[in-house]
Amino acid sequence: MPTYVALFNWTDQGVRACADTVARAENFAAMLEDVGARLVNLYWTVGEYDLIGIIEAPDDETVSAALLRNSAAGNVRTTTLRAFTRDETARIIAKATG
Repeated sequence: MPTYVALFNWTDQGVRACADTVARAENFAAMLEDVGARLVNLYWTVGEYDLIGIIEAPDDETVSAALLRNSAAGNVRTTTLRAFTRDETARIIAKATG
């Protein structure tokens, strides 16, 4: 299953409700499961981003829909990156170089 790195920033609302962040993370994981994706891990961070999530989803549409649904609650904004494994990268390079 494809892997995605989601970079989360709390909104003002999310910061005000920071005491609920662990419960919100559990709800997010459950919602991902409901749409056929999986939260591999979630890290609370210091720096440019407040959280980093590692997500597996069957396709871009699924992860995009799930992250939109999560963001609609108003607590976070996300930037999402598609991550490639070593084997996936080797296949990409092989196609690119002929």
